[in-house]
Amino acid sequence: MIRVLIVDDHKVVRDGMQFLLDQEEDIEVVGQCADGFEAVEAVGRLLPNVVLLDLLMPNLDGLGALRRIKAQSPATQVVVLTSHTGEEHMFEAIKAGATSYLLKTAGAREVIDAVTSAARGESVLDPSVAGRVLEELRAPAHRSPAPGSQLTRREIEVLTLVARGRNNRAIGQELFIGEETVKTHISNILAKLHLADRTQAAIYALQQGLVPLDGEPG
Repeated sequence: MIRVLIVDDHKVVRDGMQFLLDQEEDIEVVGQCADGFEAVEAVGRLLPNVVLLDLLMPNLDGLGALRRIKAQSPATQVVVLTSHTGEEHMFEAIKAGATSYLLKTAGAREVIDAVTSAARGESVLDPSVAGRVLEELRAPAHRSPAPGSQLTRREIEVLTLVARGRNNRAIGQELFIGEETVKTHISNILAKLHLADRTQAAIYALQQGLVPLDGEPG
């Protein structure tokens, strides 16, 4: 059972999210919070697996709450669900430890999938967010050796699919390998690139041009 805490300063949004998530047999909404201070306290008390977090809130905002939540409970996954499209908030949230970043224009299924993926430690980026990340990171980073040169061909294939938003099961199906093998490849990728998680790996792949700008990976 995935324990979810909903954090948003608008009650209608909280109630709507709870109604949506309550329809899922493997999800239990354990609480609602209206600001960041309430969220930090509730995480320590309710021990949710996933926090569905708005960024723009009174008192302690979402970014402040996110940093405190991750410091207090590193295993708790945070899915940002916000109407804010500014790049500065997006990157700050990712740096602070957000597992996923969705806009409130996302569909119900997308939100549910993001929550269940986060519970497995898998990241989801809103397609428009991924596009903005790409635009923001077009300037090549000064890295040595050349981008991706440390990776095997298979690891580059896996990294490409991670950047495309695929979860482990989908990657395994597409590459005809098992989920455990996918996990091993991802662990090796993170170690070789000195990255902390899948989200950073996806951003790296976009930044370094390892993912084609258009169309599906070949």
